[in-house]
Amino acid sequence: MRGTRVAHDAGEVVRLAETGDLHELDARVSVCCACPRLVEWREDVAVSKRKSFADQPYWGRPIPGWGVDEPRILIAGLAPAANGGNRTGRVFTGDRSGDWLFASLYRVGLANQPTSEHAGDGLRLIGTRMIAAVRCAPPANKPTPTERDTCAPWYNRELELVLPTTKAIVCLGKFGYDALLTALAALGATIPKPRPKFGHAAEHRITTPHGDLTVLASFHPSQQNTFTGKLTEPMLDQVLTRAKTLAGLED
Repeated sequence: MRGTRVAHDAGEVVRLAETGDLHELDARVSVCCACPRLVEWREDVAVSKRKSFADQPYWGRPIPGWGVDEPRILIAGLAPAANGGNRTGRVFTGDRSGDWLFASLYRVGLANQPTSEHAGDGLRLIGTRMIAAVRCAPPANKPTPTERDTCAPWYNRELELVLPTTKAIVCLGKFGYDALLTALAALGATIPKPRPKFGHAAEHRITTPHGDLTVLASFHPSQQNTFTGKLTEPMLDQVLTRAKTLAGLED
């Protein structure tokens, strides 16, 4: 978006995250330049490209949240993939993990089609929004603690803006789960002590300033988990179906 204010350091992220407009927040996220290592990596990948995508344009920028503006369900992850979201401009899109996730969303009735290929493919989510704790693709899929903390104001503000309607949050993987609980605590939610443990299909009731919601955990649909059978299609469908029930989105 022309004229969008750009964050160049952690302090500017804090200041620019203070907006009450979700679409303006998305625009500011999409041009953030606060983490030099991540900026260099995402842009280098967008130029060098994976061989199989050599003929395709790459987004090469931070990835904003995506889905409905007033969700009943949130799907929370850690960060976009270098040749997935960093290529397509849509979170969880363009790699095998995204293929698994969107196929499951379609099977349980939370998406209008089973595939997510690019930003103009006609895909719609039903009562659902996707967010990531870190908005740039990190090298080796591992953001540093400083990068995670620098990005946190974007994440926390988006979460704060959609919490009033949210009834269930599905966390994909332990890193995404830990980041979500940390963000909820920063927003005034009451997190049980000791902190609830991550485990597939685990669910925990959390009280927030906007009322109660349920946090559900799922193994991440990474190839490491899906190829080995640690995560199967029925296992992922079960978690998403449970979220749909909790959110009151049943047919």
